[in-house]
Amino acid sequence: MLKKILIKGAKEHNLKNISLEIPKDKFVVITGLSGSGKSSLAFDTVYAEGQRRYVESLSAYARQFLDKMKKPNVDLIEGLSPAISIEQKNTSKNPRSTVATVTEIYDYMRVLYARAGIPYSPFTGKPITSQTISQIVDKIKELPKKSTIYLYAPVVRGRKGEYKKDILGYKKRGFRKIKVDDQLYDIENVPELNKKLKHDISILVDRIVINSSLGNRLAESVETAVNLANGLLFVEYENETLPKKYRKIEKLIFSTKFACPESGFTIEEIEPRLFSFNSPYGACEECEGIGMKLNVDPNLVVPNEKKSIADGAIEPWAKSTSMYYAQTLASLSKHYGFSLDDKWSKLPKKIKDVILYGSDDEEIKFTYDDGYEKYSHKKTFEGVVNNLERRYLETDSDWKREEIAQYQSDTKCERCNGYRLKDEALCVKINELNISQVTEKSIFDAKEWFRSLEVKLDKRQIKIAQHILKEINERLDFLLNVGLDYLTLSRESGTLSGGEAQRIRLASQIGSGLTGVLYVLDEPSIGLHQKDNVKLIDALKRLRDLGNTVIVVEHDTETMENADHIIDLGPEAGNKGGEIVAEGTYEQILKNDKSITGRYLSNKSFIPIPKNRRLAKNGRFLEINGASGNNLNNVNLKIPLGSFTCVTGVSGSGKSTLILQTLYNALNLTLNNNKSRKIPQPFRGFKGIELIDKVIDIDQSPIGRTPRSNPATYTGAFGPIRDWFTNLPEAKSRGYKPGRFSFNVKGGRCEACEGDGVITYEMHFLPDVYITCDECKGTRYNRETLEIKFKDKSIADVLNMTVDEGCEYFENISNIKTKLLTLKKVGLGYIKIGQQATTLSGGEAQRIKLAKELSKRSTGRTMYILDEPTTGLHQHDIKKLLEILHTFVATGNSVVVIEHNLDVIKTADYIVDMGPEGGVKGGNIIAEGKPEEVAKVKDSYTGKFLKPLLDTKFKKIA
Repeated sequence: MLKKILIKGAKEHNLKNISLEIPKDKFVVITGLSGSGKSSLAFDTVYAEGQRRYVESLSAYARQFLDKMKKPNVDLIEGLSPAISIEQKNTSKNPRSTVATVTEIYDYMRVLYARAGIPYSPFTGKPITSQTISQIVDKIKELPKKSTIYLYAPVVRGRKGEYKKDILGYKKRGFRKIKVDDQLYDIENVPELNKKLKHDISILVDRIVINSSLGNRLAESVETAVNLANGLLFVEYENETLPKKYRKIEKLIFSTKFACPESGFTIEEIEPRLFSFNSPYGACEECEGIGMKLNVDPNLVVPNEKKSIADGAIEPWAKSTSMYYAQTLASLSKHYGFSLDDKWSKLPKKIKDVILYGSDDEEIKFTYDDGYEKYSHKKTFEGVVNNLERRYLETDSDWKREEIAQYQSDTKCERCNGYRLKDEALCVKINELNISQVTEKSIFDAKEWFRSLEVKLDKRQIKIAQHILKEINERLDFLLNVGLDYLTLSRESGTLSGGEAQRIRLASQIGSGLTGVLYVLDEPSIGLHQKDNVKLIDALKRLRDLGNTVIVVEHDTETMENADHIIDLGPEAGNKGGEIVAEGTYEQILKNDKSITGRYLSNKSFIPIPKNRRLAKNGRFLEINGASGNNLNNVNLKIPLGSFTCVTGVSGSGKSTLILQTLYNALNLTLNNNKSRKIPQPFRGFKGIELIDKVIDIDQSPIGRTPRSNPATYTGAFGPIRDWFTNLPEAKSRGYKPGRFSFNVKGGRCEACEGDGVITYEMHFLPDVYITCDECKGTRYNRETLEIKFKDKSIADVLNMTVDEGCEYFENISNIKTKLLTLKKVGLGYIKIGQQATTLSGGEAQRIKLAKELSKRSTGRTMYILDEPTTGLHQHDIKKLLEILHTFVATGNSVVVIEHNLDVIKTADYIVDMGPEGGVKGGNIIAEGKPEEVAKVKDSYTGKFLKPLLDTKFKKIA
């Protein structure tokens, strides 16, 4: 077997026909500038071919369930193993997916609670024990006299199958009626059941009228039913004492296993599925296992408490053109004696509650004038929140629902208290906690709790739980080893950062114990503090030591130092990249002067520390006081305005909660008239908000969800380009308008491919085939549109140019060149003007957003917030990014960055360091001030790692 992966003629994307050998069973780092071809080599060539070959080896039946992968553009690859990709992309936005479910810890916990848990009555708090036949009979006899009761034995509950033999068996035993999926049939006429669907089957054991002369019949029938259904019995009846119009079928559940004798509370079964919030047997019926409900939020109804009602404080009613709402509020004002001109924040709580939630039973005289007549009547007031809730439920209009939906937010389900499960599941406890209470713990605390069970459980429970606890503890250890001790097991997967999601999958892979596999990872160090980086590197080495090949796309210096082999791509990005500049050990890269990476590693190139740190503009700060969301401990934050502020701290210390979920959401709600459902985390108040005019979150989400979106359309460059072509003499003579040069509308686009440039052929078991459109040859436009040319180039040629080429082409056309220059300034000269948004990386998307902001006229009062902007960036690109961010600050704006990268932190004017640890051990500001001041704080991990950079002989001053 080859001890290396041999690659010849790789030409995927911008790779320039490169050939190389990657050593197997080693820890290999692929590095290089952003856009140099790292992902094209690691993911689109090596991983894609490894995965494709594995999938191709499977049967046609199996292949239909797997993603289809196209063959990469490469002449030859030899020595590949089955490949597993662990990318930064988040696993799932499904609210049912949590850290515990993704890592399979929850599956083991469900088995643990089903086998070793003890049920307690939610009414008495006493342990629930089994019920005898006599106790069940006595309970049934308490039903209303003369009621007809039906005794069912639930023999199949939520299981797939046809059950032909079973039904035949019940028929032979003399049973005549059977209920299948809530439909009652004669046992001879049961329809054929779909074996792929889940079914519920109950045998009708007896039909009895409750009276005083029952004898032993009821007891015998109950015993027959519980014997058939493994201890379970369903009783259905109609209350004959009620008038017919009020009667309905009532259903009771009895169990010889678990029932509270005092309250009658019964648990049908204690099986693993009872603890699943993805199963109808375990999920809370109110929220269907989500734990949250969508309700009208008073904070969105009144987004700005400084407004008065007369000025539109109650936003949904203020927007209405109807006089009804204004007159309703005027009548309330008259009845309760408050002024509509008072600020909402000044109104008494009782008045606010009446306006929002109604007057209960108190009647109020309302006076209305519709322009034709004036009339009054007395009635109770339902409240603005209840009014919106009712209208949302009653309306058939999608437009009306969308209008009201903007005032809704997710709130905790009152029925299950956000725990997702039924009472029957939540009443089962181990060591005084139910399963949901355990998942609320952090991974660190959960590990301690599971360890404590070894002395808390009795001998019977220990024997049952021994193997399960071993599996749970192993998985928790893997998560602890990749620096995720602060995450709670109940944390939704969709809320994890890309780095966290990737490290969870990495932990799962180490736990799987696979060998001979090719792992490809994308920047696993992202979002990780230097303190935890060593744990991550140890995890990667452990994966290698199991007998696997580990390929990592990475820019982190410490990771490169620990790699067995480094491949450096470049020399630059885009068309100027795609070549192997250097490869070998860390020491060999360090000495290679051709390598930009090597120059930065050896300190020949560097990111300079500024000569002076800026002070707050005019001594002014934006302050947010008493922030207490998630793990924040009543934090008071001060951000100097007109400065570059870095918020640092170990993973889970509360950075995102403080800056994104509290500061940004609060500013967005107030300044940007936020229409999202993002309510800020709790805080006491603001100071200095009047000193900024808007807040902008520049994140790494895609700039568009379809291939039709591109850098030109997003930055606004496409409009002037189309206008320029429209004003050319030939276009004018033909009467063309700007729409003629759009590939999104009919007229100028190619109709054969509808402006896509390719035609897609679905191949079922094979990957979809994309054929360049014969009609337009991939240009997206029709022939007539392409005849309009400027300097011998059509609009399709322009969209196919790189930004650098576009700047030269439109040298003398300032309104186009200016837009393109902003893309060049953020280091994106290599991307194509019309490049599909879906092919851009997160880092590239973020820089395009920065370019858009650069092109706007600065007010000098904007706050920009960025979360980990160095994701996917080489040190050379970070240098360019910092120049842009400092440009924003130089014009008077404020920049707040959440960051772990020390090259960024050392250039900041001001640092806010969170900690000291993650999770419950974090949530405090440990240090704040200039980098030099933070470096002196002993309790600051950031200060500890920052100090050598500020003190070193390599210190460079700009």
